[in-house]
Amino acid sequence: MRVLVIEDDKEMAETVAVGLRRAQMAVDVALDGVTGLDRALLHDYDVIVLDRDLPGMHGDEVCGKLVAAQCRSRMLMLTAAAGMDDLVDGLGLGADDYLPKPFDFPVLLARIGALFRRAQPAIPPILRHGDLAVDTAQRRAWRADRFLDLAPKEFGVLEVLLAAQGRAVSAEELLDRVWDEAADPFTNAVKITVSRLRSKLGDPPVIQTVARSGYRI
Repeated sequence: MRVLVIEDDKEMAETVAVGLRRAQMAVDVALDGVTGLDRALLHDYDVIVLDRDLPGMHGDEVCGKLVAAQCRSRMLMLTAAAGMDDLVDGLGLGADDYLPKPFDFPVLLARIGALFRRAQPAIPPILRHGDLAVDTAQRRAWRADRFLDLAPKEFGVLEVLLAAQGRAVSAEELLDRVWDEAADPFTNAVKITVSRLRSKLGDPPVIQTVARSGYRI
């Protein structure tokens, strides 16, 4: 899952980003409305966490411009105002969910997960292929009876490939889905991660390289 956090409180933004990264999400951060809008239009985020009171461009305007641009990202709006009118206004602008500050991080995490699931075709909580199984909720993977000790990026690549259900996934799509904006588009990180993942999965091989298309299971 790739998430954009648009929040002008730098300490809060970094705290949220660190927590989401520990939950194995790829996270980008913007500290003002203009930068947040630019990034939201540039990248295909699964969920955008949008503070309402932003410098440069108010969160309401950011939300409206994203809706007008037919942005497919799910939007979770944050605000220090917890009144009913604010809730109605936020959802009326096109936000998918609304969370007043202060909030408990587990609640934020659960709301982001729920928005992500709503945005995707129905995916079973445990993805399987032969003797390979991935528990997407607990972030664990096995092959036969052997637990797979996967790094976050390895797990992310495996999850995307399994969810594709046999479709070839390009290196560009994997880079966009599993890494964040700090990733160099010319890096060989995807190739290296797939190689390490293949080694951990063992034999018989399950990841196939598809010429000019990417990888598939």
